[in-house]
Amino acid sequence: MTVPAPVGVSERVEVMDVLRGVALFGVFLMNMAAFAGTPIMGTEQQLLSLPSGAYDFALLEVLHWLVADKANTIFAFLFGLGFYLQMQRLQFRGADFEAFYKRRLTVLLCIGLVHLFFVWTWDILHLYALAGFILLPMRRLSNRDLLAIGIILALIGRTAQKTLAEFFPGSSWTGLPGGYADSDILLRQQISESGDYFGMVGSFFDLTVVDYLASGMIFGWLSYVLGRFLIGAWVGRHGWIERAREFLPGWRRVRAWSLPLGLFAEAAAVMLSEASWLPDWERREFLGECLHLLAVPVLAAGYVSAIVVAFEGGRGRAFLAHFAAVGRMALTNYLMQSLVIGFVLMGVGPGLALAGGIGTTAVAGIVVAFFTLQIIVSRWWLSHFEYGPAEWVWRALTYGTMPRMRQTAVNGAKRE
Repeated sequence: MTVPAPVGVSERVEVMDVLRGVALFGVFLMNMAAFAGTPIMGTEQQLLSLPSGAYDFALLEVLHWLVADKANTIFAFLFGLGFYLQMQRLQFRGADFEAFYKRRLTVLLCIGLVHLFFVWTWDILHLYALAGFILLPMRRLSNRDLLAIGIILALIGRTAQKTLAEFFPGSSWTGLPGGYADSDILLRQQISESGDYFGMVGSFFDLTVVDYLASGMIFGWLSYVLGRFLIGAWVGRHGWIERAREFLPGWRRVRAWSLPLGLFAEAAAVMLSEASWLPDWERREFLGECLHLLAVPVLAAGYVSAIVVAFEGGRGRAFLAHFAAVGRMALTNYLMQSLVIGFVLMGVGPGLALAGGIGTTAVAGIVVAFFTLQIIVSRWWLSHFEYGPAEWVWRALTYGTMPRMRQTAVNGAKRE
Protein backbone atom coordinates (compact mmCIF):
# COMPACT_ATOMS: atom_id res chain seq x y z
CA MET A 1 0.00 0.00 0.00
CA THR A 2 1.23 3.48 -0.88
CA VAL A 3 2.48 5.61 2.02
CA PRO A 4 0.60 8.95 2.26
CA ALA A 5 2.64 12.05 1.44
CA PRO A 6 1.91 15.80 1.18
CA VAL A 7 0.58 16.97 -2.16
CA GLY A 8 2.67 19.06 -4.51
CA VAL A 9 1.97 22.72 -5.17
CA SER A 10 0.80 21.77 -8.65
CA GLU A 11 -1.99 19.73 -7.01
CA ARG A 12 -3.21 22.57 -4.81
CA VAL A 13 -6.45 24.35 -5.65
CA GLU A 14 -5.40 28.00 -5.46
CA VAL A 15 -8.88 29.42 -5.00
CA MET A 16 -9.20 27.30 -1.84
CA ASP A 17 -6.06 28.93 -0.43
CA VAL A 18 -7.52 32.33 -1.32
CA LEU A 19 -10.83 31.51 0.39
CA ARG A 20 -8.98 30.18 3.43
CA GLY A 21 -6.91 33.37 3.66
CA VAL A 22 -9.95 35.64 3.37
CA ALA A 23 -11.80 33.58 5.98
CA LEU A 24 -8.81 33.76 8.32
CA PHE A 25 -8.87 37.57 8.12
CA GLY A 26 -12.56 37.56 9.06
CA VAL A 27 -11.98 35.12 11.93
CA PHE A 28 -9.16 37.29 13.29
CA LEU A 29 -11.18 40.50 13.01
CA MET A 30 -14.28 39.07 14.70
CA ASN A 31 -12.38 37.17 17.39
CA MET A 32 -10.41 40.20 18.52
CA ALA A 33 -13.32 42.64 18.30
CA ALA A 34 -15.63 40.36 20.27
CA PHE A 35 -13.00 39.38 22.85
CA ALA A 36 -12.03 43.02 23.50
CA GLY A 37 -15.68 43.94 23.94
CA THR A 38 -18.48 43.25 26.33
CA PRO A 39 -19.03 40.89 28.10
CA ILE A 40 -15.58 39.28 27.83
CA MET A 41 -12.73 41.75 28.49
CA GLY A 42 -14.43 45.16 28.56
CA THR A 43 -17.48 46.54 30.37
CA GLU A 44 -20.04 48.58 28.47
CA GLN A 45 -19.32 51.65 30.61
CA GLN A 46 -15.56 51.44 29.92
CA LEU A 47 -16.04 51.10 26.18
CA LEU A 48 -18.64 53.85 25.88
CA SER A 49 -16.36 56.25 27.77
CA LEU A 50 -13.65 55.93 25.10
CA PRO A 51 -13.33 58.89 22.67
CA SER A 52 -14.27 56.52 19.86
CA GLY A 53 -17.05 54.84 21.89
CA ALA A 54 -20.01 55.74 19.67
CA TYR A 55 -18.10 54.80 16.51
CA ASP A 56 -16.88 51.57 18.10
CA PHE A 57 -20.35 50.26 18.82
CA ALA A 58 -21.59 51.28 15.37
CA LEU A 59 -18.64 49.49 13.73
CA LEU A 60 -19.26 46.41 15.86
CA GLU A 61 -22.83 46.25 14.58
CA VAL A 62 -21.52 46.45 11.01
CA LEU A 63 -19.13 43.59 11.76
CA HIS A 64 -22.00 41.55 13.19
CA TRP A 65 -23.86 42.17 9.95
CA LEU A 66 -21.03 41.43 7.51
CA VAL A 67 -18.53 39.18 9.31
CA ALA A 68 -19.80 37.45 12.46
CA ASP A 69 -20.03 33.65 11.93
CA LYS A 70 -19.60 33.97 8.15
CA ALA A 71 -15.81 33.69 8.30
CA ASN A 72 -15.83 30.61 10.53
CA THR A 73 -18.57 29.12 8.32
CA ILE A 74 -16.33 29.46 5.25
CA PHE A 75 -13.38 28.07 7.21
CA ALA A 76 -15.36 24.99 8.28
CA PHE A 77 -16.77 24.53 4.77
CA LEU A 78 -13.22 24.49 3.41
CA PHE A 79 -12.17 21.87 5.96
CA GLY A 80 -14.90 19.52 4.74
CA LEU A 81 -14.02 20.29 1.14
CA GLY A 82 -10.33 19.65 1.79
CA PHE A 83 -11.20 16.41 3.59
CA TYR A 84 -12.96 15.09 0.50
CA LEU A 85 -10.25 16.17 -1.93
CA GLN A 86 -7.51 14.61 0.21
CA MET A 87 -9.49 11.39 0.54
CA GLN A 88 -9.98 11.28 -3.22
CA ARG A 89 -6.28 11.77 -3.94
CA LEU A 90 -5.01 9.29 -1.35
CA GLN A 91 -7.48 6.60 -2.38
CA PHE A 92 -6.46 7.11 -6.01
CA ARG A 93 -2.85 6.48 -4.96
CA GLY A 94 -3.87 3.39 -3.02
CA ALA A 95 -3.00 4.82 0.41
CA ASP A 96 -4.76 3.90 3.67
CA PHE A 97 -6.80 7.08 3.98
CA GLU A 98 -8.68 6.19 7.17
CA ALA A 99 -5.60 5.39 9.25
CA PHE A 100 -3.82 8.47 7.92
CA TYR A 101 -6.70 10.79 8.63
CA LYS A 102 -7.21 9.49 12.16
CA ARG A 103 -3.57 10.30 12.90
CA ARG A 104 -3.98 13.72 11.33
CA LEU A 105 -7.08 14.47 13.40
CA THR A 106 -5.50 13.18 16.61
CA VAL A 107 -2.56 15.54 16.19
CA LEU A 108 -4.93 18.43 15.43
CA LEU A 109 -6.98 17.60 18.53
CA CYS A 110 -3.87 17.71 20.72
CA ILE A 111 -2.80 21.06 19.23
CA GLY A 112 -6.33 22.38 19.72
CA LEU A 113 -6.60 21.31 23.36
CA VAL A 114 -3.26 22.92 24.25
CA HIS A 115 -4.38 26.05 22.41
CA LEU A 116 -7.80 26.02 24.13
CA PHE A 117 -6.58 25.74 27.71
CA PHE A 118 -3.27 27.62 27.59
CA VAL A 119 -3.54 30.24 24.83
CA TRP A 120 -6.98 30.99 23.38
CA THR A 121 -10.21 30.04 25.12
CA TRP A 122 -12.22 30.31 21.88
CA ASP A 123 -10.09 27.75 20.03
CA ILE A 124 -11.78 26.09 17.04
CA LEU A 125 -9.16 23.41 16.24
CA HIS A 126 -10.36 20.88 18.81
CA LEU A 127 -13.90 21.18 17.39
CA TYR A 128 -12.60 20.61 13.86
CA ALA A 129 -10.80 17.47 15.02
CA LEU A 130 -13.84 16.09 16.86
CA ALA A 131 -16.15 16.87 13.93
CA GLY A 132 -13.58 15.31 11.59
CA PHE A 133 -13.79 11.99 13.45
CA ILE A 134 -17.58 12.03 12.97
CA LEU A 135 -17.21 13.02 9.32
CA LEU A 136 -14.93 10.06 8.63
CA PRO A 137 -17.63 7.31 8.69
CA MET A 138 -20.13 9.67 7.02
CA ARG A 139 -18.01 9.98 3.89
CA ARG A 140 -19.87 7.05 2.34
CA LEU A 141 -23.29 8.74 2.51
CA SER A 142 -25.12 9.39 -0.74
CA ASN A 143 -25.00 12.86 -2.22
CA ARG A 144 -28.58 13.53 -1.15
CA ASP A 145 -28.02 12.40 2.44
CA LEU A 146 -24.71 14.24 2.70
CA LEU A 147 -26.31 17.53 1.70
CA ALA A 148 -29.56 17.04 3.64
CA ILE A 149 -27.84 16.12 6.91
CA GLY A 150 -25.30 18.90 6.39
CA ILE A 151 -28.00 21.56 5.97
CA ILE A 152 -30.01 20.28 8.95
CA LEU A 153 -27.00 20.19 11.28
CA ALA A 154 -25.71 23.56 10.05
CA LEU A 155 -29.04 25.22 10.75
CA ILE A 156 -30.26 23.56 13.95
CA GLY A 157 -27.05 23.09 15.99
CA ARG A 158 -26.60 26.49 17.59
CA THR A 159 -30.25 27.44 16.99
CA ALA A 160 -31.30 24.59 19.28
CA GLN A 161 -28.73 25.74 21.82
CA LYS A 162 -30.10 29.29 21.72
CA THR A 163 -33.65 27.93 22.13
CA LEU A 164 -32.65 25.97 25.22
CA ALA A 165 -30.99 29.09 26.58
CA GLU A 166 -34.16 31.12 26.01
CA PHE A 167 -36.81 28.74 27.32
CA PHE A 168 -34.87 26.54 29.76
CA PRO A 169 -32.26 28.87 31.30
CA GLY A 170 -31.11 26.32 33.88
CA SER A 171 -29.84 24.04 31.11
CA SER A 172 -27.80 26.67 29.29
CA TRP A 173 -24.82 28.91 29.82
CA THR A 174 -27.04 31.94 30.35
CA GLY A 175 -28.44 30.39 33.52
CA LEU A 176 -25.15 29.27 35.02
CA PRO A 177 -23.23 31.39 37.53
CA GLY A 178 -20.22 33.57 36.83
CA GLY A 179 -18.45 34.73 33.73
CA TYR A 180 -20.17 37.77 32.25
CA ALA A 181 -21.10 40.26 34.99
CA ASP A 182 -19.11 43.49 35.18
CA SER A 183 -17.46 42.18 38.35
CA ASP A 184 -16.22 39.11 36.44
CA ILE A 185 -14.87 41.28 33.61
CA LEU A 186 -13.09 43.61 36.04
CA LEU A 187 -11.59 40.61 37.84
CA ARG A 188 -10.20 39.30 34.55
CA GLN A 189 -8.74 42.74 33.85
CA GLN A 190 -7.15 42.80 37.30
CA ILE A 191 -5.58 39.36 36.83
CA SER A 192 -4.38 40.40 33.38
CA GLU A 193 -2.81 43.66 34.57
CA SER A 194 -0.98 41.80 37.34
CA GLY A 195 0.75 39.66 34.70
CA ASP A 196 -0.48 36.46 36.35
CA TYR A 197 -0.40 33.98 33.44
CA PHE A 198 -1.68 30.99 35.42
CA GLY A 199 -4.33 33.19 36.99
CA MET A 200 -5.56 34.06 33.48
CA VAL A 201 -5.42 30.40 32.44
CA GLY A 202 -7.43 29.46 35.53
CA SER A 203 -9.99 32.21 34.96
CA PHE A 204 -10.63 31.19 31.37
CA PHE A 205 -10.55 27.50 32.31
CA ASP A 206 -13.45 28.13 34.70
CA LEU A 207 -15.28 30.07 31.99
CA THR A 208 -14.70 27.27 29.47
CA VAL A 209 -15.95 24.56 31.83
CA VAL A 210 -19.09 26.47 32.88
CA ASP A 211 -19.95 28.27 29.67
CA TYR A 212 -18.87 25.73 27.10
CA LEU A 213 -18.63 22.21 28.51
CA ALA A 214 -21.02 21.95 31.46
CA SER A 215 -23.75 23.87 29.64
CA GLY A 216 -23.59 21.59 26.62
CA MET A 217 -22.76 24.45 24.25
CA ILE A 218 -20.03 22.26 22.79
CA PHE A 219 -22.69 20.03 21.22
CA GLY A 220 -24.36 22.96 19.50
CA TRP A 221 -21.03 24.13 18.10
CA LEU A 222 -20.08 20.56 17.11
CA SER A 223 -23.30 20.22 15.13
CA TYR A 224 -22.72 23.66 13.58
CA VAL A 225 -19.20 22.70 12.46
CA LEU A 226 -20.09 19.19 11.25
CA GLY A 227 -22.95 20.52 9.13
CA ARG A 228 -20.56 22.84 7.33
CA PHE A 229 -18.04 20.02 6.90
CA LEU A 230 -20.70 17.89 5.21
CA ILE A 231 -21.73 20.69 2.85
CA GLY A 232 -18.06 21.23 1.96
CA ALA A 233 -17.61 17.50 1.26
CA TRP A 234 -20.74 17.58 -0.92
CA VAL A 235 -19.35 20.48 -2.96
CA GLY A 236 -16.05 18.60 -3.23
CA ARG A 237 -17.80 15.55 -4.67
CA HIS A 238 -19.20 17.67 -7.47
CA GLY A 239 -15.86 19.29 -8.30
CA TRP A 240 -17.31 22.78 -8.12
CA ILE A 241 -14.19 24.25 -6.51
CA GLU A 242 -11.55 22.11 -8.21
CA ARG A 243 -13.02 22.97 -11.61
CA ALA A 244 -14.47 26.32 -10.62
CA ARG A 245 -13.74 27.94 -13.97
CA GLU A 246 -15.94 25.37 -15.72
CA PHE A 247 -18.79 26.12 -13.32
CA LEU A 248 -18.59 29.93 -13.35
CA PRO A 249 -22.18 30.36 -14.69
CA GLY A 250 -23.44 28.33 -11.73
CA TRP A 251 -21.31 30.29 -9.27
CA ARG A 252 -22.70 33.53 -10.72
CA ARG A 253 -26.25 32.26 -10.16
CA VAL A 254 -25.45 31.38 -6.55
CA ARG A 255 -23.95 34.84 -6.06
CA ALA A 256 -27.00 36.52 -7.63
CA TRP A 257 -29.47 35.13 -5.10
CA SER A 258 -27.47 34.34 -1.97
CA LEU A 259 -25.55 37.61 -1.59
CA PRO A 260 -28.53 40.03 -1.55
CA LEU A 261 -30.76 37.60 0.36
CA GLY A 262 -28.07 36.96 2.97
CA LEU A 263 -27.26 40.66 3.39
CA PHE A 264 -30.94 41.54 3.79
CA ALA A 265 -31.70 38.72 6.24
CA GLU A 266 -28.60 39.47 8.33
CA ALA A 267 -29.43 43.19 8.41
CA ALA A 268 -32.90 42.29 9.73
CA ALA A 269 -31.31 40.03 12.34
CA VAL A 270 -28.96 42.77 13.57
CA MET A 271 -31.83 45.26 13.78
CA LEU A 272 -33.97 42.82 15.76
CA SER A 273 -31.13 42.21 18.19
CA GLU A 274 -29.64 45.68 18.50
CA ALA A 275 -31.83 48.52 17.17
CA SER A 276 -32.94 50.83 19.99
CA TRP A 277 -35.63 52.46 17.84
CA LEU A 278 -37.63 49.22 17.46
CA PRO A 279 -40.35 48.42 20.02
CA ASP A 280 -38.94 46.29 22.81
CA TRP A 281 -40.94 43.09 23.07
CA GLU A 282 -40.30 39.76 24.72
CA ARG A 283 -38.12 37.37 22.69
CA ARG A 284 -37.06 40.11 20.25
CA GLU A 285 -33.36 39.48 20.78
CA PHE A 286 -33.90 35.71 20.65
CA LEU A 287 -35.69 36.00 17.29
CA GLY A 288 -32.86 38.16 15.99
CA GLU A 289 -30.27 35.56 17.02
CA CYS A 290 -32.25 32.76 15.36
CA LEU A 291 -32.63 34.77 12.16
CA HIS A 292 -28.89 35.47 12.28
CA LEU A 293 -28.07 31.75 12.47
CA LEU A 294 -30.36 31.05 9.51
CA ALA A 295 -28.92 33.93 7.46
CA VAL A 296 -25.25 33.05 8.09
CA PRO A 297 -24.93 30.07 5.68
CA VAL A 298 -26.79 32.00 2.96
CA LEU A 299 -24.49 35.02 3.22
CA ALA A 300 -21.41 32.78 3.53
CA ALA A 301 -22.46 31.07 0.28
CA GLY A 302 -22.73 34.52 -1.28
CA TYR A 303 -19.22 35.42 -0.16
CA VAL A 304 -17.74 32.15 -1.42
CA SER A 305 -19.44 32.48 -4.80
CA ALA A 306 -18.42 36.14 -5.13
CA ILE A 307 -14.77 35.32 -4.36
CA VAL A 308 -14.74 32.34 -6.74
CA VAL A 309 -16.23 34.44 -9.55
CA ALA A 310 -13.86 37.34 -8.91
CA PHE A 311 -10.79 35.09 -8.73
CA GLU A 312 -11.56 32.64 -11.51
CA GLY A 313 -13.23 35.28 -13.67
CA GLY A 314 -10.01 37.29 -13.60
CA ARG A 315 -11.23 40.71 -12.45
CA GLY A 316 -10.29 40.28 -8.80
CA ARG A 317 -7.48 37.78 -9.23
CA ALA A 318 -4.56 40.18 -8.71
CA PHE A 319 -5.93 41.45 -5.40
CA LEU A 320 -7.25 38.15 -4.04
CA ALA A 321 -4.03 36.28 -4.85
CA HIS A 322 -2.41 38.09 -1.89
CA PHE A 323 -4.53 35.98 0.46
CA ALA A 324 -3.31 32.65 -0.94
CA ALA A 325 -0.02 32.50 0.99
CA VAL A 326 -1.82 33.20 4.27
CA GLY A 327 -4.25 30.41 3.40
CA ARG A 328 -1.44 27.96 2.72
CA MET A 329 -0.08 28.67 6.23
CA ALA A 330 -3.51 28.85 7.86
CA LEU A 331 -2.62 26.90 11.02
CA THR A 332 0.52 28.95 11.71
CA ASN A 333 -1.26 32.23 11.05
CA TYR A 334 -4.29 31.28 13.16
CA LEU A 335 -2.06 30.44 16.14
CA MET A 336 -0.09 33.67 15.68
CA GLN A 337 -3.31 35.68 15.69
CA SER A 338 -4.16 34.22 19.10
CA LEU A 339 -0.81 35.41 20.44
CA VAL A 340 -1.42 38.90 19.04
CA ILE A 341 -4.85 39.08 20.70
CA GLY A 342 -3.26 38.00 23.99
CA PHE A 343 -0.40 40.49 23.60
CA VAL A 344 -2.71 43.45 22.94
CA LEU A 345 -5.39 42.69 25.51
CA MET A 346 -3.52 40.89 28.31
CA GLY A 347 -0.73 42.04 30.60
CA VAL A 348 1.17 38.76 30.74
CA GLY A 349 4.87 39.12 29.92
CA PRO A 350 5.33 41.98 27.46
CA GLY A 351 1.54 42.26 26.98
CA LEU A 352 -0.04 45.70 26.65
CA ALA A 353 -3.07 44.96 28.89
CA LEU A 354 -5.37 47.20 26.84
CA ALA A 355 -8.56 45.28 27.71
CA GLY A 356 -11.26 47.77 28.65
CA GLY A 357 -9.31 50.63 27.09
CA ILE A 358 -9.46 49.74 23.42
CA GLY A 359 -12.51 49.88 21.15
CA THR A 360 -13.54 48.18 17.93
CA THR A 361 -12.11 50.93 15.71
CA ALA A 362 -8.61 50.54 17.15
CA VAL A 363 -8.96 46.76 17.10
CA ALA A 364 -9.85 46.84 13.40
CA GLY A 365 -6.76 48.94 12.69
CA ILE A 366 -4.52 46.50 14.56
CA VAL A 367 -6.05 43.52 12.74
CA VAL A 368 -5.60 45.09 9.31
CA ALA A 369 -1.99 46.04 10.10
CA PHE A 370 -1.02 42.64 11.49
CA PHE A 371 -2.83 40.72 8.76
CA THR A 372 -0.98 42.76 6.15
CA LEU A 373 2.23 41.74 7.91
CA GLN A 374 1.07 38.12 7.80
CA ILE A 375 0.60 38.38 4.03
CA ILE A 376 4.14 39.73 3.60
CA VAL A 377 5.74 37.21 5.96
CA SER A 378 3.76 34.27 4.55
CA ARG A 379 4.81 35.09 0.99
CA TRP A 380 8.44 35.47 2.04
CA TRP A 381 8.37 32.27 4.10
CA LEU A 382 6.86 30.16 1.32
CA SER A 383 9.46 31.49 -1.11
CA HIS A 384 12.12 29.81 1.07
CA PHE A 385 10.34 26.97 2.87
CA GLU A 386 7.90 24.27 1.92
CA TYR A 387 5.66 24.55 5.00
CA GLY A 388 4.67 26.98 7.69
CA PRO A 389 6.22 26.10 11.08
CA ALA A 390 2.97 24.74 12.59
CA GLU A 391 2.13 22.92 9.35
CA TRP A 392 5.56 21.28 9.47
CA VAL A 393 4.94 20.02 13.03
CA TRP A 394 1.47 18.78 12.08
CA ARG A 395 2.83 16.87 9.10
CA ALA A 396 5.83 15.49 10.98
CA LEU A 397 3.60 14.04 13.72
CA THR A 398 1.02 12.79 11.19
CA TYR A 399 3.43 11.10 8.76
CA GLY A 400 5.92 9.98 11.42
CA THR A 401 8.79 11.49 9.44
CA MET A 402 10.69 14.77 9.40
CA PRO A 403 9.57 16.61 6.24
CA ARG A 404 12.23 18.65 4.50
CA MET A 405 11.67 22.26 5.48
CA ARG A 406 13.58 24.10 2.75
CA GLN A 407 12.13 24.14 -0.72
CA THR A 408 13.13 21.38 -3.08
CA ALA A 409 11.95 20.31 -6.50
CA VAL A 410 10.18 16.99 -6.65
CA ASN A 411 9.21 15.73 -10.08
CA GLY A 412 9.54 19.25 -11.39
CA ALA A 413 7.19 20.81 -8.83
CA LYS A 414 7.59 22.28 -5.39
CA ARG A 415 6.00 20.32 -2.60
CA GLU A 416 3.33 21.80 -0.37
